[in-house]
Amino acid sequence: MAVNPKTVQHISECFIKPHRIPPEAMRPWYLTPWDLAMLSVQYIQKGLLFAKPTPHQHFNIVDMQEKLKHSLALTLVHFYPLSGRLATSKTENPASYVVFVDCSNSPGARFVYAALDMTISDILSPAYVPLVVQSFFDHDRSLNHDGHVQSLVTIQVTELIDGVFIGCSMNHAIGDGSSFWHFLNTLSEIFQAQGGDVPISRPPVLERWFPDGCDPIISLPFTHHDQFLCPFEAPLLKERIFHFSSESIAKLKEKANSECNTNKISSYQALSAFMWRCITRIRHLPHDQITSCRVACNNRSRLNPPLSSNYFGNCIDALRASTTAGELLEHNLGWSAWLVHEAVVNQGDQTIRERLDSWIKSPCVYKIGEMFDPHSVMMGSSPRFNKYGNEFGMGKALALRSGYAHKFSGKVSAYPGREGGGSVDLEVCLPPHSMTALESDEEFFNAIA
Repeated sequence: MAVNPKTVQHISECFIKPHRIPPEAMRPWYLTPWDLAMLSVQYIQKGLLFAKPTPHQHFNIVDMQEKLKHSLALTLVHFYPLSGRLATSKTENPASYVVFVDCSNSPGARFVYAALDMTISDILSPAYVPLVVQSFFDHDRSLNHDGHVQSLVTIQVTELIDGVFIGCSMNHAIGDGSSFWHFLNTLSEIFQAQGGDVPISRPPVLERWFPDGCDPIISLPFTHHDQFLCPFEAPLLKERIFHFSSESIAKLKEKANSECNTNKISSYQALSAFMWRCITRIRHLPHDQITSCRVACNNRSRLNPPLSSNYFGNCIDALRASTTAGELLEHNLGWSAWLVHEAVVNQGDQTIRERLDSWIKSPCVYKIGEMFDPHSVMMGSSPRFNKYGNEFGMGKALALRSGYAHKFSGKVSAYPGREGGGSVDLEVCLPPHSMTALESDEEFFNAIA
């Protein structure tokens, strides 16, 4: 591959339409309150790094791409909203501003082939995630509202000297992490079925869910997108992957529960509280500074009646446990883990509906800059998603990486460890001096050693 060193070269691109167009794709696909609130945040960008099969297995990048394109066309039959574009319908009298997905006037999903003159080791060996990884994804710095003119999903295949990175970027106003991995899992399932038009194991539920009494055609209180769009530039950060073995996770859970004389604190709640404490400690915040641990929460099973786990769209909230920095560090892990546990337990049907009712009365659009709190920790993604089960003819992935989107100081994304068994990889973003301090923190080091 004749490319400039450490520079991703885009070689080709095309658009992929569904293999066949479902009749329902001809109608507008309306966005829910959870979807509309995401219009000014960024695309979800996650991907997997694979090793090229050895030469005797006759690996051919062109053949792999063609099969992947065909599999994508078949997958889009089931996830047809991703083949569309956003559209806005505006009227002055009566005043109306409605954003929806239009699948009838779109070139489809985007497919990009790129190359990079680097090796797997160049990507995985450095202590910090190389910046070039951000180039493995489409929609760099795009806001979800850009889905009016950009694809709602892109698959980018980046060929390395000895590996292949398959990156997926999906419009966050169309779906959350559960929906993102549901789509990618289905793409992998169809690919492994030799690209045939066969039944899939988890058909997505595309029927829109709205709270009782909510008009499914929601008019936003704006006249122009400049009134709610707010681009976000991340501060200077270091990004590193820290591995927690199943044994270390079990120890944190046991410690948190024993210190609270309970067995109700989950592994993830203990891990979240642990990161909250460690990052707060190395920040040296004033004793009375309010600090929070925010945790992304899937609301599907928390509604009454519950939504299907296959519901496609956004169905999430960011829960918050808060205290002062002094209180957090003066108490033990169990105390902080219980705060996180209570925040999770209190997220029930009534709380969810009250929050939605408040949004409907006064619609707003989230802005990343307002979500960025330099005194707090945000736990995103989930180790429960099936990430390493995605295969595309090259065996199990070596590693998972993400793009530029949604990175700020204290952002922690949780992925399952490659070996499974309850192990977890945490992608931690911190300013350089804070990252150095975290790496030197004794309690943190002992947990990952």
